[in-house]
Amino acid sequence: MQKATLSILGCGSALPTKKNFPSSQMLELRDKQYLIDCGEGTQIRMRQMGLKTNRLGHIFISHLHGDHCFGLIGLISTFGMLNRTADLHIHAQPDLEKMLKPQLLYFCADLSFNVIFHSINTRKNELIFEDRSVQVFSIPLKHRVPCCGFLFEEKPRDRHIIREMIDFYHIPTWRIPKIKQGEDFVTEEGEIIPNNQLTTAGELPRRYAYCSDTAYSEKIIPIIEGVDCLYHEATFLEEEMIRSNQTEHSTARQAAEIAKKANVKKLIIGHYSARYNNQNELLTEAKSVFENTILGEDMTVYEI
Repeated sequence: MQKATLSILGCGSALPTKKNFPSSQMLELRDKQYLIDCGEGTQIRMRQMGLKTNRLGHIFISHLHGDHCFGLIGLISTFGMLNRTADLHIHAQPDLEKMLKPQLLYFCADLSFNVIFHSINTRKNELIFEDRSVQVFSIPLKHRVPCCGFLFEEKPRDRHIIREMIDFYHIPTWRIPKIKQGEDFVTEEGEIIPNNQLTTAGELPRRYAYCSDTAYSEKIIPIIEGVDCLYHEATFLEEEMIRSNQTEHSTARQAAEIAKKANVKKLIIGHYSARYNNQNELLTEAKSVFENTILGEDMTVYEI
């Protein structure tokens, strides 16, 4: 089974620090790359981590605050200098296209590839992208501007053939693909051989949810229920609840409460306020509610 990995390029908030760049992640799933948010310095982190982008075709932008999208024009310009030819798809709320197109015309008029925009309705939980192996759904979030998270979900894998049973029933090779997809087999005598006698279940589809930026909202729980990994912002400690409410962000404790109520398998926190030199305080607060919490760190790779 191929690994699914999450590379955090930046997990700070609006003010960059020496330790944390603004928000950006690279998800690698089923041999494809998906960039989630593109804060300032994203391409620098890519170079520092040795991340190649030859399998990157889609970028998902959660909302139009600068710490989540200021790195886009620089990244696109660099792709042009590298003579990229594959189309680049950007999924975001429609205002991004209005803002970015003048910059593309001015700085990137001679690109060797197409930049294609796909509008997202941030208020709806809906399918916004799919290919043969992956589906991506929007997750409406509660923030000061239109904002959504993203749920990445593998499509079910084929079942595994039991070779001995295939040989026993003399099943022709051309029937095997359909059997792997769940079909029963009918012998020449008309006997139906149930699929569960011929195959075993494939690996469970992996699911990853990205929720940044957002105030505490239990409305997202049914959408992210049981995901393998949840990234949820944890901008503040509980002692800064007033500030958290004013800015419509979450505390570390609130992120953990969402993870616990949604029965997720693993929580990664991030989007830290620059005021916290010791981010282990945020981790301690979250772990007091949800034990399997990990402190997100720039330039770190996590397995989903």
